[in-house]
Amino acid sequence: MAENSRALVWHKSSACGNSTCVEVAIDVGGVFVRDSKDPDGSHLSFNRADWRSFIADLRDNAAPPC
Repeated sequence: MAENSRALVWHKSSACGNSTCVEVAIDVGGVFVRDSKDPDGSHLSFNRADWRSFIADLRDNAAPPC
């Protein structure tokens, strides 16, 4: 999944209180994830179906709030 035709718009969670967060960009080519401390470094890419599955797994296995 290449995003070389245009710049990605990266988003950080509003719950992120410091610089140790991940950022996510959604594009027609898929979903991209990077380390906010290293924006020029490498990133992970997912197709949309795999990303939806990943998020569903997180929700299904989330620990209850304390």
